[in-house]
Amino acid sequence: MSRPRWFAVRQELSPTRRRLLGGVAFLLPLLLWSIVSYVPFIWHPNIKVIEPGEVSWMRPGLQIPRADFAKEVATAQAAGVRPPTGERANPIYLPPPHAVGRALYTAFTTAPVLKGDLWLHESLAMSLKTIFWGFLISSAIGVPLGILCGAFVSASRLSEPFIDFVRYMPAPAFGALMVAVLGIHLEPKVAIIVIGTFFQQVLVVANTVRKVDGGLIEAAQTLGAKRRQLVLRVILPASLPDLYNDLRILLGWAWTYLIVAEVVGVSSGITFFINQQAKYRSFDNVYAAILIIGFIGLATDQVLAFVGERLFTWKNPRSSRVRRFISSTVARFLPRAPIEETAPSA
Repeated sequence: MSRPRWFAVRQELSPTRRRLLGGVAFLLPLLLWSIVSYVPFIWHPNIKVIEPGEVSWMRPGLQIPRADFAKEVATAQAAGVRPPTGERANPIYLPPPHAVGRALYTAFTTAPVLKGDLWLHESLAMSLKTIFWGFLISSAIGVPLGILCGAFVSASRLSEPFIDFVRYMPAPAFGALMVAVLGIHLEPKVAIIVIGTFFQQVLVVANTVRKVDGGLIEAAQTLGAKRRQLVLRVILPASLPDLYNDLRILLGWAWTYLIVAEVVGVSSGITFFINQQAKYRSFDNVYAAILIIGFIGLATDQVLAFVGERLFTWKNPRSSRVRRFISSTVARFLPRAPIEETAPSA
C-alpha cells in the first residue's frame, strides 16, 4: 500500500505530519526573521556607530543610513581627522528575535517609565475585560437574532436588510458618538467592540442556520413537530457545532476591534502600552506586546476547539483521549470481580 502524498488534493494528512507542518508554520517565519536580523549582508541598511572618532555630532549607538555614514567617513578622512567606526545594523524598529524574547520577560518585570502608567499585566487585564464584555453582549443579542433570521424568512426580511446596511459602517466612526453617550471609561470601548462584531455575527449565524439539512426539517414535520420544536429540537442542535465554530472565528474579529476601541476616551489596555513603548522607541516591547496578543488569541482558540470537540461528539466522532484516560484510570482502581472457578467435568 503506497504512503499518502504530502500534497494530495483534499487528502487528510497523518497526525504526525499535521504536527510537523504546524511546527514548521511557526519556525519558518522565525527563520526568515533571524536571517534578516543576524546575517549582515541580507539587508542591514544602517550603520550603528561604535566609535564616533572626531566627528562631533556622532554618539556611540547612533544609527544612520550607510550612505550618510560613508559620506561622513570620507569627509573626516579628507579633513585629516579620525573617522568614525561602526557596524551594519537593521533599523531600530526591527529588533532581532533575542531582543524581543528578552522583552517578553522584562515587560512584565519592568516598572512603567512614567508614574501612574500601568504595568503590562494590568494593561492586559483591562483589555481582556473589554473583550469579554464586548463579545458577551454582542453574542447575547446577535446569536438568538441570527438563529431567528436563519429559521424564519419573515425575521430575516425584517432585520437583515438594515443589518446588512449598518455592517458597512466602520465601527471606529462611532467612537466620538459613543464617548458622548457613554463617557470616557470602559463603556465606549465595549460599545465599539459590540458594534464591530454584532452585525457581522447576526449574518454569519443566520447563514449557518440556513445550512441545516432540509431533510431533517421535513422528517420532523412528518412526525408532527411544531414550529417551536423545529427550532429548538431540530435546527438548533443540528447547527450548534457550526455556530460554535462561528463564535470562535468572530472572537478573533473582536480582538481586531480592541485596538481601535482602546484609543477612544481614556487611553488604557494593551494598545496604550504599545503606543507608549513606540513613543519611547522601545520597539522590542512593542513586538513583545503584539506577540502576547497573538499567544492569548491562539491559546483561547485552541482551548475552545478542544472543548468543542468534546461537546459536539456527534459532529466529530473521534474518540476523546481525555475520556479514555479518565476511563482507564477509574477502571484501574475499581475492584475486579472474582473469577469463578468451574469444577472439572467428570
